[in-house]
Amino acid sequence: MDDRNVSVPTYFIIIGISDEPLVQVFLFLLVLLTYLTALGGNITIFLLVCLDHHLHTPMYFFLANLSILDISCSTITLHKTLISFISGDGTISLFECYANIFAFFSFTCIELLVLAAMSYDRYVAICNPLHYYLVMNYNICVLLACICWGYGLLENLPTFWGLFKLTCYESNEVDHFFCDIVPILKLTCSDKSFLQLYFLTAGVFSGTFTPFALTFISYIFIISTILSIRSSSGRRKAFFTCFSHLTVVITLYASLVFQYLRPNASINLSSNKYFSLFNAAAVPILNPLIYSLKNKDVKAAIRRRISCR
Repeated sequence: MDDRNVSVPTYFIIIGISDEPLVQVFLFLLVLLTYLTALGGNITIFLLVCLDHHLHTPMYFFLANLSILDISCSTITLHKTLISFISGDGTISLFECYANIFAFFSFTCIELLVLAAMSYDRYVAICNPLHYYLVMNYNICVLLACICWGYGLLENLPTFWGLFKLTCYESNEVDHFFCDIVPILKLTCSDKSFLQLYFLTAGVFSGTFTPFALTFISYIFIISTILSIRSSSGRRKAFFTCFSHLTVVITLYASLVFQYLRPNASINLSSNKYFSLFNAAAVPILNPLIYSLKNKDVKAAIRRRISCR
């Protein structure tokens, strides 16, 4: 089914990253290792937040949401690579392909919004500490999380609908390791102006720039407050509370910029696959890695869970 001008294909063929057998084995082992690490680390963080009452705070509530999102994103993007290597079958149905695109962009949008909510949490903790538990109470945290999840899912529904309007493809071979919107749009010979316009307006401006702006504004106030602290130890302590979150924010936004926000002329599908692989495999490891190695509360919770056995 690789003839030119394919009309309404019933399935796509995921080509993968490389045709070289040795490279495929190396990438499979690398992807498997990173996926299992991300899966184990994020499940551990999620269970710790749920089971340890010392971690029942706004920051760890949002961190548990991030763990769910990281597990979902890495599973969506990497499962086909692992399955196709074992089975040798790279086919994926039309609906599953479009559903993967919808889920990936929805979860990514939700993650950016959750990171913005976490930056607001850090803003309240540092700039208004006396009213922290009044402002960031349980109901507010749940409301913010519901807004993030609801907005992220609803914003990407038009993309899901627009994909089904694509009825003509030059080929059904997707030059990627998962169904991503960039190679799909390069394959189609249908009118894709709606998807391109919506991706530019809602995807870039609303889904990416808005949470970035909210995060940026929060950190302007945070940094201003930290610089006004007279003691150097106080400044270090205040900055340390934001370091883990800021590291995750910078890494995620940088990977998304290199993956999706470069000019079309500079986007090469081969190189773009490696940016996607980094985003799918390495970024989900950051949360458990940073928050477990750099956070005394999480390390204390791990020790308490171990001592209970």
